[in-house]
Amino acid sequence: MPTLPVVPTTITVHLGMPDSNAPNVTIPFTSYIKNVASHELYPTWPESALRANIMAQISFALNRIYTEYYRSRGYDFDITSTTQRDQAYVSGGNVFENISQIVDDIFNNYIVRQGYVEPLFASFCDGVRTQCSGLSQWGSVDLAEEGYIPYEILQYYYGDDINIVFDAPVSDNIPSYPGRPLERGSYGQSVRTIQQQLNRIHENYPGIPVISPVSNVFDRNTEDAVREFQRVFNLDADGIVGKATWYKIKEIWTGVKQLSELASEGLTLTEVQPVFPAVLRFGDKGVAVSSIQYYLAFLGYFLPELPHIAITGTFDEATRDAVFTFQRIYGLPVDGVVGRDTWNKLLNVYDQLLRDLPQDYQNFIGQIYPGRFLSLGDEGAAVRQLQQNLRKIAAQDPAIPSVEVDGIFGEATRQAVLALQRQLGIDESGAVGPVLWTRAAELASGL
Repeated sequence: MPTLPVVPTTITVHLGMPDSNAPNVTIPFTSYIKNVASHELYPTWPESALRANIMAQISFALNRIYTEYYRSRGYDFDITSTTQRDQAYVSGGNVFENISQIVDDIFNNYIVRQGYVEPLFASFCDGVRTQCSGLSQWGSVDLAEEGYIPYEILQYYYGDDINIVFDAPVSDNIPSYPGRPLERGSYGQSVRTIQQQLNRIHENYPGIPVISPVSNVFDRNTEDAVREFQRVFNLDADGIVGKATWYKIKEIWTGVKQLSELASEGLTLTEVQPVFPAVLRFGDKGVAVSSIQYYLAFLGYFLPELPHIAITGTFDEATRDAVFTFQRIYGLPVDGVVGRDTWNKLLNVYDQLLRDLPQDYQNFIGQIYPGRFLSLGDEGAAVRQLQQNLRKIAAQDPAIPSVEVDGIFGEATRQAVLALQRQLGIDESGAVGPVLWTRAAELASGL
């Protein structure tokens, strides 16, 4: 999913053209930039020229990583060592001391267009043997000798509308694929990302239907748009966003927005600002915390090691203890924080338990959340159970419209769900997740 860029601790380089049978090497990002700069630049150049060029090399490499340019095309590396495609990396090559010092000083600074967040695709060439629309390396030497500072050199080639991001955070390079297929009933930031990207792709491929509203819920409209995208781009049209579909969407989205080109459409802060936190930890509050608590409480029926917790919406000590225990049972890092891996494991374990549950077990533990968000267009036993609960609630609360129990999540059911969400102060999405499912069951039973 698009997020704010980070400087990766490592980068994986393919030592040849993309389709060549060459090896990959994974090295520290700083070592990579030092190597590239030492094989593309002369250490005797003025320092202003060196700094401007190294900043361009950093931005270029970060753009390749941020857009997952090669990984979205099925490759297992971030960049190649070829100047025809990328930058000159020489495995085992020497590094000049003054270049090494400059890289240590600016390795987590990069260029952006004003108002945008993606690292600029700062293309460059030597300016003598080859010409390009970006920075001229030898031309930058002339500018430095005229007294230009590094920022002015970069402005000269990339325009006055550039900024420098200083001291960007450094962390592991985490692939954008959420680690779990997205399908009807999935929910969260990754779903929102796919909806936004497909809507932008629609502008270039109008046969792909618009998803409206962007709701964070993988609903019928999202499934229809995914199926059509898959048909257009010759993928298995199953309406499920697995790894192949995820990265094909990202490849096409990056292409239509020209994020890997100097004349990029740009990516704004609003587009990458997450609606949901990337991780949940002690002290956090909200519906996302309640969802975690629901899954942990349910799993407690089957895992006696898990401590009993209440669904309060506050990540308290009891919740943290349960997370510690869950992580220990399933071999995850025991940090008490719910990040991507812990969240996916929770969902996977829950799904497996639902599949393995004996038919009559529900009578013992009560109504069981079906493991997927219910939304407009859904049908089946879970919808019927929801409607039965809504009818019972409506009989006691005139603010909740009554619904027909037909097992079809139509507009009337959606309106009843919206009314109940307003009553409970829950985000009015019109879709039913574990929190609303549980509250509806409790209200219907008089709890």
